[in-house]
Amino acid sequence: MSEHRRALVEARGVRFRYHRPSRWSLRRSPSPFDVECESLDLRSGLTLLLGPNGSGKSSLLKLLAGVEAPETGSITIDGWDLWKEERAARLRLVYVPEQPDLTPYAAVDEVIRLVCSLRGAPPAAGQQALARVGMEDLGHRSVRELSLGQRRRILFAAAFVGEPSVVLLDEPLVALDLGTRAVVLEWLEHRIRAGAAAIVSTHEIEPFAGLVESAVVVRRGRTASLSVPPAEAERMEKLSAWARGEA
Repeated sequence: MSEHRRALVEARGVRFRYHRPSRWSLRRSPSPFDVECESLDLRSGLTLLLGPNGSGKSSLLKLLAGVEAPETGSITIDGWDLWKEERAARLRLVYVPEQPDLTPYAAVDEVIRLVCSLRGAPPAAGQQALARVGMEDLGHRSVRELSLGQRRRILFAAAFVGEPSVVLLDEPLVALDLGTRAVVLEWLEHRIRAGAAAIVSTHEIEPFAGLVESAVVVRRGRTASLSVPPAEAERMEKLSAWARGEA
């Protein structure tokens, strides 16, 4: 990856924990923090976020998306501080979590109209996004009436609105049918070609192997940035090992 490209996501001295451990805690972790990230620079292109279950990948994504606030440190999105310049920073990013947590009693159309309003996009852009995931005829339905797969399709329809420079995806292909998976992968490749920084946490490495330029491995909450081998066979071997938590 070229060092001349400006980092679109920067994290410095970030530390985060869900619960402060008591002095009687039996926790075996060498650190009291769930996530520690001393320095992270993510430039345009695809970065895979790898590591075993429970290593802190989803927590790191939530920090980068501004869902959780770090106890210490700073995070910038396209040069804007995520907690001091919130509106400017959040306008530039899209975050699709693994669990499609949406307001259950809101109608699909209401959710998409809100996203269009926040991103300064016309309502027609929302309808086009719904059509891309095959949900254009379900706008009147409430979120609670939708299946898990349909809720995830709504999340991606919301992500398709606008032109974000930072894309954060947590297990993006889970619960999607083959047609929607193809649409998501095509959109992701388009955003990358447009210069966006995409960070994807996944155990399904193969669909992303041809696009990935770098990897961030999380072990016990600590992050390490690693270079991806150019040769396809070696690349898959390394990515698979890192996903298992191996060095």
